[in-house]
Amino acid sequence: MLATRALSFSYPDSPVLKDLTLDFSQYNVTGIIGANGCGKSTLFMNLSGILRPQNGEVLWNGIPLDYSKKGLRALRQNVVTVFQDPDQQIFYTDVASDIAFSLRNLGVDEAEIKRRTELALQMVDARHFRDKPIQCLSFGQKKRVAIAGAIVMESDYLLLDEPTAGLDPSGRRQMLDIISTIVAQGKHIVISSHDIDLIYQICDGIYVLSDGNIVSSGTPQQVFVQREMLEKAGLEQPWLAKLHSEAGLPLCKTEQELVSILRGYDMSKII
Repeated sequence: MLATRALSFSYPDSPVLKDLTLDFSQYNVTGIIGANGCGKSTLFMNLSGILRPQNGEVLWNGIPLDYSKKGLRALRQNVVTVFQDPDQQIFYTDVASDIAFSLRNLGVDEAEIKRRTELALQMVDARHFRDKPIQCLSFGQKKRVAIAGAIVMESDYLLLDEPTAGLDPSGRRQMLDIISTIVAQGKHIVISSHDIDLIYQICDGIYVLSDGNIVSSGTPQQVFVQREMLEKAGLEQPWLAKLHSEAGLPLCKTEQELVSILRGYDMSKII
């Protein structure tokens, strides 16, 4: 269980997170949304132990986080972060060595490393470029390598910072498939993103951050109908929620669900 209790964090003369009590075990996929500067990245760094709150605490399995070297090592085997820029996490010139880096650092048996690496390559659809030098990979391919490097840890929680940023539509669809595959294995994912449509489609629960405070939380259907709250937080509704609010159409979670409903829907209701 990953959670926070009354967590507050400030940079010098600049409070960023204010009294946050969050539970990331409640949903399989939890979204963190907010305008630039609202504290999303700072929250991720607190959850992974990179930063330490001045007040309150991060809880792992109901116990306040142990910031000793041993405690942080244990946390980071169970809570793995993939940052927005993959170049911050890629250290080797070849794909397989980079994916296996953390496992070798932990002294995992080579046979187990090979098994996990092959599985991770398969999950992110990277086997066809496994032998390409890292410097020859596209931005989207590097993102998949960074996620594969997290998958091999077989952690309970995966924190994804802007997973679709910089991706074309094909890469975005592929990222959605990767996230769905990870969730199907029983893992918890926490996503910080400006891609509101992604958050709406793939998340089970949402926290909305504004000026360091949680201003709304709940399911996507509960949160994204709050148009005024979203505007005050510097956000927009997903397009499916806009159709519901502005055209009176049923509130759908996916485009496929909307199309299915419209096939038998009386369009005169929205005229």
